[in-house]
Amino acid sequence: MARKAPDEDVSEKDLEVGRPKEWAAGIPAVAKSLRMSYDQMGAGRTFLTLVRVNQKHGFDCPGCAWPEGDHRSPAEFCENGAKAVAEEATTRRVTREFFAAHSVDELAGRTDYWLGQQGRLAEPMHKPAGSDHYVPVSWDDAFAIVARELRALAGPDEALFYTSGRTSNEAAFVYQLLVRRFGTNNLPDCSNMCHESSGSALNETLGIGKGTVSLEDLHRADLVFVVGQNPGTNHPRMLSALEKAKRNGARIIAVNPLPEAGLLRFKNPQRASGMVGRGTTLADRFLQIRLNGDLALFQGLSRLLLDAEEAAPGSVIDKRFVEEHTHGFEDWAASLRDLDWAEVAEATGLDRAAIEETATDVLAAKSVIVCWAMGLTQHKNSVATIREVVNFLLLRGNVGRPGAGVCPVRGHSNVQGDRTMGIYEKPGKAFLDAIRDEFGFEPPRHHGYDTVEAIRALRAGQAKVFFAMGGNFVAATPDTEVTEAAMRGARLTVQVSTKLNRSHAVCGEEALILPTLGRTEQDGDRFVTVEDSMGMVHASRGRLRPASPHLLPEVEIVCRLARELFGRDDHVPWEEFAADYGAIRDRIERVIPGFDDFNARALDGFALPNAPRDERRFPTATGRANFTVNTLEVLRVPEGRLLLQTVRSHDQYNTTIYGMDDRYRGVRGGRRVVFAHPDDLAERGLADGDMVDLTSEWPDGERRAEAFRVIAYPTARGCCAAYFPETNVLVPLDSVAETSGTPTSKSVVVRLSRSSL
Repeated sequence: MARKAPDEDVSEKDLEVGRPKEWAAGIPAVAKSLRMSYDQMGAGRTFLTLVRVNQKHGFDCPGCAWPEGDHRSPAEFCENGAKAVAEEATTRRVTREFFAAHSVDELAGRTDYWLGQQGRLAEPMHKPAGSDHYVPVSWDDAFAIVARELRALAGPDEALFYTSGRTSNEAAFVYQLLVRRFGTNNLPDCSNMCHESSGSALNETLGIGKGTVSLEDLHRADLVFVVGQNPGTNHPRMLSALEKAKRNGARIIAVNPLPEAGLLRFKNPQRASGMVGRGTTLADRFLQIRLNGDLALFQGLSRLLLDAEEAAPGSVIDKRFVEEHTHGFEDWAASLRDLDWAEVAEATGLDRAAIEETATDVLAAKSVIVCWAMGLTQHKNSVATIREVVNFLLLRGNVGRPGAGVCPVRGHSNVQGDRTMGIYEKPGKAFLDAIRDEFGFEPPRHHGYDTVEAIRALRAGQAKVFFAMGGNFVAATPDTEVTEAAMRGARLTVQVSTKLNRSHAVCGEEALILPTLGRTEQDGDRFVTVEDSMGMVHASRGRLRPASPHLLPEVEIVCRLARELFGRDDHVPWEEFAADYGAIRDRIERVIPGFDDFNARALDGFALPNAPRDERRFPTATGRANFTVNTLEVLRVPEGRLLLQTVRSHDQYNTTIYGMDDRYRGVRGGRRVVFAHPDDLAERGLADGDMVDLTSEWPDGERRAEAFRVIAYPTARGCCAAYFPETNVLVPLDSVAETSGTPTSKSVVVRLSRSSL
């Protein structure tokens, strides 16, 4: 039998800290997966769900977007995937009695962990204006409330329509169709906060805002860089792919301020031989880089490659590729002639010998892939940094051939598919023209708000209705106090959700909770599709009985709202879409390139077209892959301060907290911790175990996160790390990456002071 939800919040008074792990997965990962699954689902339900995760005729994991190969393990899931499934397929329920017993104010005082542990939402709930409690509401009345408030707006741009990554392709397509039919492009989404910098840089340089490699490319690469990424926690199945690459002869270079257990050694729990012994050493080289030093590193590597070409002409640069397929090489190469090695050393914290040895690895490799995640995307200069990664790869022709390319590792399942389906505040002309031609209305052409701009609009009273298709917006976004005040100022907030989270408690004057089916659950005889991190589209079909008879699938929620909003005479066939997802896929096929014969190909899966990968064609403004000139600006921290990055714990996925442990970093029973180098602590008169407040300093004032326990940890000197969302409060709303607008959560200047709490 599954266990009941906790009645009380977890106290951090008993927090324990041990030695960080030097390897990942193995028997502890299997044990934790099964223990959490049994606690949430019970034994029978655990078997019914886990055997179908990521299988061709099963459902796509609601966690990360890592792709599956053609030959799949019977247990094609990782520890954190099992946790995600267990949380969704839990037998715990949040009923009307729960909301009667707990006011909104009380729920706002609970931790994210406690809220998530209460279970699945069971029926639509409504918080009337002036009330502090949610009460049951019928679906018809809920849709009428939303339609009433949308019609009452002075204009469509006063509404915001947020999307989380787990929304299916079909739901995302009809959702953006509703929003544009309503008359706005206000479609902020979770990409704005994570990989927007990747899309901005790659669209400019390669002509596509996605990666250019397949899973097979990763298996056959000679050299793989894993930069600003913790696959052992955030997408553990990547470790299996890296292990296969190693067996095929690849070298792996890990670039990170923190030593991450999964990149040190991996004990593959899907192989008997991987469960015993030392496991596989993955990283051949660990470059413990200073936060924000990646641009300098890749400029240094490229400069060394240019020097090697000058010493032995024709032996290093792929001149034919550069001449036939690229633009801007001469200007870029000239910009590196004056590279200041002292600044490279200061920015990276690495000595030149380490960079030179890495360049030797590059020279020996015929094919190179650079993988990265949010460690690269959440800095002020993130777009410039990723452009520099592209420069490095273009120099030796490492784009558009087997075993080589760019690999931005997207996080949440189908976050990439949402963007493909049109969840974007800055849609292109071709997409809008296709919507117009297919559906017979003129969509809005002006740009909408991204996530940060949406919060600013709420704060200023320029937006009054907030509608979220999944996610936990309040916990995911920066500048927590500002964001929460902005949300509470909304006239109506609507959350389409599977589980309780903080965004239900920090809500507008009037609020709705609309409970929806999860990936694990049956949706009649229908299936949906998702796109993985490498551009593969495939079907997902849940098998479990829905958690409640009052749940609706996301597609039906969107379509019924659309009919209520636009009336019976609207010519978009919303009822047909709600009944037949194949009809939606037929329209996607006619609107979005690459989805030919969508319904027939969906069950087996297919790869979307990728011009750089498939044809070595680069649909940029120049018609070629673009070298770009990027200025190296060393991020210098005032004396006595440290540079903070926000990170996830191992018992966490995005804003969902599965437990209070971080096994790989040696933390048990708490989350309010800050990891810092022992020498940095000693310089500040602090010791391991001290309680401190974290204060960030900005032109508009200070922000404080109180009562954190210091952990002496082997991070890069001058750097520290702490978990989000607890430290989101330290990141100002207006501190964003240039071009992409992504919050700068990986480079926050902080001071540590003894806590009085």
